[in-house]
Amino acid sequence: MEPEEPPAAERDEGADAPDERCDYCRLPIPEAPVTAERNGETYHFCSSPCREMMTTEDRVFTEYHGFRQFDPGVSALRAGLPQGIPRNSLVLVSGEPGTRDKALHGELIWRALQRGEPAVIVAFLDTPVAIVQEFIGLGWNVLPYLDSGQLRILDCFTYRLDDADEMVRGMSDWTHHLHDVAMASTDTVRDPTNPQAVLNGLENCLDGMDDDEGVVVIDSLTEFGSLVQPVQAYDFVKDLRASVCKARTVPVFVGASRIGNGDDFPHDLGYIADGVIDLVLDDSLVEDTLMKRIRVRKMSGVRSIRRWATYEFTEGRGLVAAKPSEGDEEGEDDGDPDGAKTEKSQPDGEHGPDSGTAGGAAADPE
Repeated sequence: MEPEEPPAAERDEGADAPDERCDYCRLPIPEAPVTAERNGETYHFCSSPCREMMTTEDRVFTEYHGFRQFDPGVSALRAGLPQGIPRNSLVLVSGEPGTRDKALHGELIWRALQRGEPAVIVAFLDTPVAIVQEFIGLGWNVLPYLDSGQLRILDCFTYRLDDADEMVRGMSDWTHHLHDVAMASTDTVRDPTNPQAVLNGLENCLDGMDDDEGVVVIDSLTEFGSLVQPVQAYDFVKDLRASVCKARTVPVFVGASRIGNGDDFPHDLGYIADGVIDLVLDDSLVEDTLMKRIRVRKMSGVRSIRRWATYEFTEGRGLVAAKPSEGDEEGEDDGDPDGAKTEKSQPDGEHGPDSGTAGGAAADPE
């Protein structure tokens, strides 16, 4: 039975027009199109399956879907990711102590919530109530999102407590209130030393969410690696990437604390991770001062600019990139979501780690 006729898509004249798109899937047609005549109208398709689908479906795709990217919403990352991040990415966030890497984790969650997307944080380093307190300290009230279930917490920390109930009884009224709100949207993993239990818990958190939306942040893959055998740790990351990033098209950011040369797990996952973001402290920019620097080392599927950028954290605004301003101590930010000025500036003529040019300005597109 033939469906009601869908409207023909607008296209340039000529079957070989390079910008012609399929009348069903809306992808570009790279070769001579497959055609179908109907009611005096000629429809052009990129393949026979698309032509067949149009005869059985009652609607067509109305936009080009392509390879989906999203803007993580972090000012300090925008210069290095002009095309955003592919939604099916596993991204390793490698941070030195003191770089506010946990603030970056929190901002990735907060920006997703502000976009109206769900988010999950997998917590190996803190209790759920401590995570809520961290968000509040960053200037972001996540209580409404916990209440609605838009934000979920997978608790892989509380198993360490001999008596979790005793911890609750000792809380102040305010902390007890935060605990109650957090627990309404918290799933607890009883044995985080079992990688499959962690994966199952994450799948449960994601089951109520649509594919192709949302963000997952794992606060410390370093801590997880200390709980299991090395082969289990590597298998966990591969399974996580397959079942969440690739199967659900949900991006996952995994934290990795860098101490020393950082050549062991999880810093040796560059061949598995789709993206790698580095956060370091640099003492070469300003005398007697450690400046925070961020760089996108790798991001598969999109153009990335592997250039160090100076940043500072500002309450309520997140990680804000600094741009030098002549004759002024302050510089305007580069794409800050709230459009304000930064509190630090990058001196002219200086360079960041591993940068061989003045100001670290050499773009190295992938």
